[in-house]
Amino acid sequence: MSVPAGSLLRGLPSGPLLPVSLPDELFTTLAASGNVRIERIVSTGQASPEGFWYDQGWDEFVLVVQGAARLEVEGEGERPLAPGDWAMIPARTRHRVAWTDPEQTTVWLAVHIGEQET
Repeated sequence: MSVPAGSLLRGLPSGPLLPVSLPDELFTTLAASGNVRIERIVSTGQASPEGFWYDQGWDEFVLVVQGAARLEVEGEGERPLAPGDWAMIPARTRHRVAWTDPEQTTVWLAVHIGEQET
């Protein structure tokens, strides 16, 4: 039996300018089983489009591993997230990424819990 393992910080985009500016966030599924999906998200200054809100039918736990971001929850305003900061977003809670640091790569760990729409 093989035990999958890796590093959230290995294999990040690289190039002559650091951080590398990606046109879109980079999503990598690390593991999935039943109603749980774990992914790494890499941001390089991206934010949700103005007026756009996520409104997911499942819970989502997010943790900033590296970098900096601001998460906006409808009715609660923006909250800054630094390495080690996390949020548990209940299903049907409207939220958006208000900002990610364009000067450094932001790495998130996201755990999606519950029935996920396809």
